[in-house]
Amino acid sequence: MSDNNRLGVFKTYKLYVGGKFPRSESGRVYEVTDSKGQWLANAPKSSRKDARDAVVAARKAFGGWSGATAYNRGQVLYRVAEMLEGRKDQFVREVAASEGLSKSKAAAVVDAAIDRWVWYAGWTDKIGQIAGGANPVAGPFFNLSTPEPTGVVAVLAPQKSSLLGLVSVIAPVIATGNTAVVIASADAPLPALSLGEVLATSDVPGGVVNILSGATAEIAAPLAAHQDVNAIDLTGADAALAKELEIAAADNLKRVLRPQPVDADGAPDSEDWPASPGTHRLTAFLETKTVWHPTGALGASGSSY
Repeated sequence: MSDNNRLGVFKTYKLYVGGKFPRSESGRVYEVTDSKGQWLANAPKSSRKDARDAVVAARKAFGGWSGATAYNRGQVLYRVAEMLEGRKDQFVREVAASEGLSKSKAAAVVDAAIDRWVWYAGWTDKIGQIAGGANPVAGPFFNLSTPEPTGVVAVLAPQKSSLLGLVSVIAPVIATGNTAVVIASADAPLPALSLGEVLATSDVPGGVVNILSGATAEIAAPLAAHQDVNAIDLTGADAALAKELEIAAADNLKRVLRPQPVDADGAPDSEDWPASPGTHRLTAFLETKTVWHPTGALGASGSSY
């Protein structure tokens, strides 16, 4: 049968909240265009209600995800890399259109994003040795410090790096047992919304990552003030917005990861995303639990263990 008269099926982009794909509660959408101003798709424009729903989903998922073994979390993150590898062609097209890159450069970005998932997958069961340990104390005690996840983390994704930067801020949050509410790049949300589809078909439990699209400031304000959000990553905020959100976040003493210094034009995203990420994002949303335990005496000599 000839396809000459066939109409193509346009993709409907949706939010990713609680493992499901709802449209925005408000019913609003906005046009997403490529670097040349040509229409690409309509993206859902999230509301404050969508943000609150995402926090509820993230909190519900936190107990199971933080209670999973670090090794299991590593397996899950590696599975995300596997699934992203299988959909590489789609993401190359979306990144090329979103960031105005050639196909070869977009392919390099997607490859780096896949490798970034593998990088953080390898760190899940090793960060404890970096961020914790046995502490020397004066007395017959064991004193042990171990890292624990902070809780629900609101993440403002980079505005310019629609996939590699996005993965670089999501992966360390969930690798350490936190759950995330992510605000995608306002101008280039399509790779983020498609990443939700990858997460849904991986082994990531619903609610561990929730992805919203729309006006960054509109969605970030209720998240920064939300009493059930424990931390916020301000990477995708400009200087003025970051200051406002820091003030709001202080109300319940959220952990705050401040953005890097802005570019000369005042826009965020001065970070070198292709560079080796290091461990600073892994430790940014960890708490330290310290346990004291008395040592026991062994025999008449008084030696202890």
